[in-house]
Amino acid sequence: MNTNLGFVRVAAAVPMLRVGDCKYNAKQTTDMITEAIAEGVEIVCFPELGLTGYTCADLFFTNQLQQNAMAALQEVCRFTRGKAIIVLVGAPLKVDNDLYNCAFVITDGEVIGVVPKTNLPNTGEFYEKRWFASGRETVEQLPDGVHPRIPTVELWQGDVPFGIDLLFMTRNYSFGIEICEDLWSPMPPSTQLAIQGAELIFNLSSSNCIVGKHAFRRQMLAQQSQRVHCGYVYTSSGVGESTTDVVFSGSTYIAENGKLIAEGERFQRESSMTISEIDVQRLRTDRERNNNFTLDRRGHFRKVNVAPIENPEGFAEPIHRTFNPTPFLPAKENEDAYCMDVLSIQTSALARRWEHTHAQSLVIGISGGLDSTLALLVAVMTADRLGYARNRVLGITMPGFGTTDRTYRNAIDLMTELGVSVHEIPIRDVVTQHLHDIDHDMSKHDITYENAQARVRTLILMDMANKYNGLVVGTGDLSELALGWATYAGDHISMYGINAGIPKTLVRHIVGYAARNIFDERVLTILEDVIATPVSPELLPANDKGEITQITEDKVGPYELHDFFVYYFLRYGFTREKIAYMARCAFDQRYDDATIQKWLDVFMHRFFMQQFKRSCLPDGPKVVSVGLSPRGDLRMPSDVNEF
Repeated sequence: MNTNLGFVRVAAAVPMLRVGDCKYNAKQTTDMITEAIAEGVEIVCFPELGLTGYTCADLFFTNQLQQNAMAALQEVCRFTRGKAIIVLVGAPLKVDNDLYNCAFVITDGEVIGVVPKTNLPNTGEFYEKRWFASGRETVEQLPDGVHPRIPTVELWQGDVPFGIDLLFMTRNYSFGIEICEDLWSPMPPSTQLAIQGAELIFNLSSSNCIVGKHAFRRQMLAQQSQRVHCGYVYTSSGVGESTTDVVFSGSTYIAENGKLIAEGERFQRESSMTISEIDVQRLRTDRERNNNFTLDRRGHFRKVNVAPIENPEGFAEPIHRTFNPTPFLPAKENEDAYCMDVLSIQTSALARRWEHTHAQSLVIGISGGLDSTLALLVAVMTADRLGYARNRVLGITMPGFGTTDRTYRNAIDLMTELGVSVHEIPIRDVVTQHLHDIDHDMSKHDITYENAQARVRTLILMDMANKYNGLVVGTGDLSELALGWATYAGDHISMYGINAGIPKTLVRHIVGYAARNIFDERVLTILEDVIATPVSPELLPANDKGEITQITEDKVGPYELHDFFVYYFLRYGFTREKIAYMARCAFDQRYDDATIQKWLDVFMHRFFMQQFKRSCLPDGPKVVSVGLSPRGDLRMPSDVNEF
């Protein structure tokens, strides 16, 4: 896999150690390093004090244990020589008669940096201040900021950078380290590390297990990774620790910008490793767009250059993490809250516009398709919310040359069941006359033939709005706008685009949710058939069986693919190569490479070519994390070249 895609493969390792047996623990560590290398891991993180065991207590004071720990550290270093990996291990280190709980960064046979623990627990079972000094004691406050008081420590290889102010820089990413309790403090070191530029945070931990702590800890990790836009790798001591008073579960987590992307099984009785990939490009995009992110840089941070041996085979496949093929849809457990949020945003927005304009009615063109159905449901819910009669919603169906009995019947039945005002205004004669007036051959079913119908429909809606003091509610969705799949000055225009912030996959989902949870059984039956109807503008005549012949997805491609493209191109600015790779992973062989590339090319071409339509969009509420409003998320010139 091309490393330009921005993924960094990381691992959280939990060796099955023996308390106080440093030689044994070093062997367990090197065995797991071998496993990590075989998996193509770039950085592997081991638990806090993993070479000695966290529960050694007063044995930390003994010279023998300290010497054994350094011997084990040297053994791990020797083992990494010539190997393409960065290793983070924990051990105690004596400096100037103080003992520190440290993380050692190792690559190619050498320790390149040592980070002491900053925040020491001072309550409960482990009163670390009895044994260790805080990393804060290694720095001092000078008039121009915080500076290292102990900048280096002498190891067998020579002087090595030491302190809580170390930022590790590789060619492709940067990382920082905090240790266990540091994360639980009011001001975690990872906050300043991230502000200073660390894109990945590694936490060497030895957090004991009590009821309820697991859920809280994983929530805290996800929140911290989102707060500072970072990848967060956490590993904690396993069941090999002493159970004198507490139990350790070997928890491992890998989080990225608020989402837990990998988690290991707890309480395993053998060594275990959790592996995944962190998307550094995605993190950088969020940081670039957050201008406040770097405003609170404090102190003096030293950069340590890391030059690990490159893996000659490059990034190993397959990738461990998964990608959601429907990024705009809610997880099952959050469906109710998510869908009601969407509907609340839409109804609140429409209610505000309705009240502000003092309109007597809402005017909506109803085709029997998904988009107009959602707009109608939102209009009805808005009328209910404002205490207005539903007949103030004017539903207008305008049968044309391609209207089928199925969509026509669904449009009429839905309006009737919802209690809105029903208007039927056929457009065939008007369009025929118009095409005759412009000398267009009626047998030529080209873009003129199609768009004439769309513009006549918009003319009718606008004039009906004038007649009934109404507000024309647009029905086009975000996916159609991204593709430019709208007739300029036709369905492209309205007085308020209520669906402009909702992608097609979410439109279908919300209609289904509303059918099952908000409206009665008769409406449910109609909505289920609307959902099952192929997406079509119905501008071309039906076939001999009266069926739809113009299927939108046959022309522009599957909307589930386009919504995937929209999300990762607009939200994160990813390259075509990366989006295509992620789509192959996300859809898991449902589309072959050629199909994905074909529709990605269509998306990119249409997206750039059709910006002029989006440059003059009507108002409409933003709903999901991306938007196309020229006044909001997308400030884009109409004549930019495709890239």
